[in-house]
Amino acid sequence: MNPFGKHTRQEIINTLEQFLGFPVQEVAKPGAMGDFQPDIFLKGKDLYFAIEWKSSSYPQSLVPFLRFLEIANLIESKLILLLCVPFMGPGGRNICEQSDFNWFDLSGNGRIMAPGLHIHIEGKPDLFKRPGRKPNLFAPKSSRIVRHLLQNPHEGFSQRELSQLTHVDEGHASKIIKRLVESKLLYRDNLGKLSVDNPNLLLTTWRESYDFSKHRIIKGHIAARSGAELLKKITLSLREDNIDHSATGLASAWLYTRFASFRIVSMYINDIPESSFLEKLGFREEEVGANTWFVLPNDAGVFEGSREIDGINCASPLQTYLDLKGHPERSEEAAEEMKKQYLSWNDNRA
Repeated sequence: MNPFGKHTRQEIINTLEQFLGFPVQEVAKPGAMGDFQPDIFLKGKDLYFAIEWKSSSYPQSLVPFLRFLEIANLIESKLILLLCVPFMGPGGRNICEQSDFNWFDLSGNGRIMAPGLHIHIEGKPDLFKRPGRKPNLFAPKSSRIVRHLLQNPHEGFSQRELSQLTHVDEGHASKIIKRLVESKLLYRDNLGKLSVDNPNLLLTTWRESYDFSKHRIIKGHIAARSGAELLKKITLSLREDNIDHSATGLASAWLYTRFASFRIVSMYINDIPESSFLEKLGFREEEVGANTWFVLPNDAGVFEGSREIDGINCASPLQTYLDLKGHPERSEEAAEEMKKQYLSWNDNRA
């Protein structure tokens, strides 16, 4: 059977040669490699390469593989170990960078750092994008379980406890948990207690599939001299009308970290705003130049872990971090700062 699916050994070898700029040829596996069995073993000039193929770069599928290769790397330090996939997505790329692991894809992207080799190419599009939706472990209701586990990473829960705490019926919770365990994103001990073995991997995997635009977003403009003034103005009106709310995105990240100023205020609200409420704020619905986003969540779980900062109700650090993916301006920098300060899992602040 062909272990490479629709692809061929020669296709993988040719792609690597394009990266390296010199030819390589297949050779026998050296005895020093022990039980490690690379899919392709190559030699070019004075360098040896062991290529492992994965059909997907989805983070959950890479972790067991990368841990194995870390062990293999100790066996033969002169060997350059390479991961090859059809297309390396951001989540998989992040996992490889954290593990300081070399990779390339058949779409023309790669990062290979070794003695005498410094290759880093990004930005090539996915040449093998499949139609339809890829499996999503983080659908709105399903993500309640993941959210609760990441916000309580040092605790273990039974399946029933997670079902009750997240208000997900036991049948659905059972299916979600089974898939998370099978994907190595969730650990079940001998007593049946469930916990997160690698919170960073779980968060990275969730963020890769997260789509802020799946919420209903009403964009418009409200006159204000600054983002901070706009945030206070909106919050005051929401409280006066007894509307449940939580700031998220750039405004929330600023309150948590004071990292960067912001122009856009994104606010989760639990119901469609009345026209009288919008008129009172002077809200004009428009896409271009919008500085206000009222967000109707696709699941009430987004409010879990909300807290008040300087008189403003904010979504949890975890939710804020996820939502920054759907924002402009300095959102990626703000997300990194949120992760550094609140999602390092050295304590229980998330």
